[in-house]
Amino acid sequence: MGSEEMDVESLEKSSRRRGGCLDVFLIVSILVLFALVSALTVGQVMVVKELLSRMGSLPPPSEFGASTFIGATSGPAHRMQNFAFLEATSSELNNSTMSWAPVFYGAGKSVGSNFVFDEAHHSLKPKRQGTYFMYVQLNLTCTFMCSTGLLTVRLGDKLTCEVELSADSTRASRKCWTVSWMDAETRLLAQMTIAKEHRENWKLELTGSHLGMFLVD
Repeated sequence: MGSEEMDVESLEKSSRRRGGCLDVFLIVSILVLFALVSALTVGQVMVVKELLSRMGSLPPPSEFGASTFIGATSGPAHRMQNFAFLEATSSELNNSTMSWAPVFYGAGKSVGSNFVFDEAHHSLKPKRQGTYFMYVQLNLTCTFMCSTGLLTVRLGDKLTCEVELSADSTRASRKCWTVSWMDAETRLLAQMTIAKEHRENWKLELTGSHLGMFLVD
């Protein structure tokens, strides 16, 4: 009888030890998962910061070459096909769709094969769904006695970029970016909005006004 009681007690202790081990294992697993997710988030932020840093050091479009187009374009060719870069072609400020054009270098151009650029409607469309990094850079100059106002450029419902125009300054600029999921049916149009009284004497600088995007995942 005493032996049976000892066996039951031993089983209960063993069960409690296994249960305690499972609890510890579960807690450690959750902590490791949390650490991995946190590391991934930090990594994404670092990548975006690196991209913005490279964007800020890009040369003017007229100086673009095959090697400077993407920065480290000497890597795999698929980087090129997942990248699109357009420059503004009109300095006028109006409530209208902005006009863009690709940059040509040698026998190539700055719109990868995974994008469709409609020159007639100035729209850009990816051929495949996925997560995309996109940005707009706008540079404006006051030519004579400009007024204070606000210029807004919208890329559909994906990105809104606002540039404050000051009567006390002859220049204004803004760089806006976002990371967003897009399907293969999304057509991006850059719609400009500005009050009529602020259009005179402000002009968009073609050098330094860009639209770019590339596939992240």
